[in-house]
Amino acid sequence: MRVLTVMNFAPDADTPQRGRWVVDQVEALREGGIDVDLFTFPPGKNQYVPATRKIRQLIRKDDYDLVHAHYGLAGWCARLAGAKPLIVTFHGTDVRHPTVGRMSRSLTRRIDLVGAVSLALFGPEDGRPGLPLHPGKNAVIPCGADLKRFSPGSKREARQRLGLDPDSPFLFFPADPTRAEKRHDRALAVAEKAGAELKTGGSIAPEEMCDWMNAANGVLVTSDYEGFGLACLESLACDVPVLSTPVGVAPHLLAGLPACLCEEFDPETWSKHAEKLIAEDDPRTPGKGRAASLSAVRMAERVALAYEEILARGATGAMSSASIGNDGGH
Repeated sequence: MRVLTVMNFAPDADTPQRGRWVVDQVEALREGGIDVDLFTFPPGKNQYVPATRKIRQLIRKDDYDLVHAHYGLAGWCARLAGAKPLIVTFHGTDVRHPTVGRMSRSLTRRIDLVGAVSLALFGPEDGRPGLPLHPGKNAVIPCGADLKRFSPGSKREARQRLGLDPDSPFLFFPADPTRAEKRHDRALAVAEKAGAELKTGGSIAPEEMCDWMNAANGVLVTSDYEGFGLACLESLACDVPVLSTPVGVAPHLLAGLPACLCEEFDPETWSKHAEKLIAEDDPRTPGKGRAASLSAVRMAERVALAYEEILARGATGAMSSASIGNDGGH
């Protein structure tokens, strides 16, 4: 099977982790025996026309069995380039954004499989509409975490590798603080009330993120919304406690895990919980097993199944085992 994957979320110097979750999925699919070419282009309105032309050249030149685009605007480029059959995985912002969201929802009528990284994207969240349901064309196909990169490790050694004080506790906000929907302001409020230092992500290299997770006393996911919530998954893969709003897969992943919190944001409740984590030398939670259920390898197997079904039905008919409602749909 030959697949062309398209993504317009290429990393740059300021955001080296951007789009890494798609790259992890591509690598896992390759390990599973699927021949995948990855075409990436940077975000920006001036990029879409040349990207569409390039995709058209690629699908005319090579004999791809299908095209898999990630994010709505990349999906539109693939659709306009003539990609067929076409799967689009929607990740969150492309569905909830006031402008791009309308374009993404419109695209769902024109593709062969509407993929979402979590079931939450098929419903409204925080006043924003979700993806429409089209009979036989909907699937929950997350990217998952690369558990070869994320695993529990020594907190002290992680801090030493990062050049941090080995005895100074801190809370970690793993997102880019400039992204409004991630609510860096909330994380700051929690850290201030808890009397803790807050360190932020955004410009951290992918190979360092595991150390940042292991070095932290707790990870804060304070988002208004998440399509999936990969940071929560990566933290649990390191057995590091997470405080999260009930977005994306967090309610499923954090349910019943000690030292973790999944509630609507309240600075008092959250800061009291954070104080307990800061007071401990090395707070941990048994999260690795929970994270394994949504690993990049497991989710790539799910995606491969969707590919097989799309090709088997000739891009017509209904999905079965890749459809909404099974284990990845939480």
